[in-house]
Amino acid sequence: MRVLIRILANCAAILIAAKYIPGFIFSGSPTDLLIAGIVIGLINGLIKPIIELIALPVVFLTLGLFNIIINVGLMLLADKFLTQLTIEGFWPAFWGVVVISVVNHLISHMSKNTGDVNKF
Repeated sequence: MRVLIRILANCAAILIAAKYIPGFIFSGSPTDLLIAGIVIGLINGLIKPIIELIALPVVFLTLGLFNIIINVGLMLLADKFLTQLTIEGFWPAFWGVVVISVVNHLISHMSKNTGDVNKF
């Protein structure tokens, strides 16, 4: 269930980023959007941990700020896999990562709290 929520959160975040960030363009059908959400989820689930492990010394030295560069690079990698997604440079990718992170955080936070209604 969490995987499905993550995919749908990625889909919503892509739509929000495409609407509000110049240079972050998604031009596809709802099926393409679902595929884009899956691809971003796979990149974050499979490739990101390996890259973070390799870059651990640099992340440690920069107090975690290098994670931003890793995330932007992975967003640009997703752009290469998805023909319907066009990211025109570093800053649209950066702001796209910010939007996707915020939306994922909000949705995961809301999905955790839905079962806690009776726990006062």
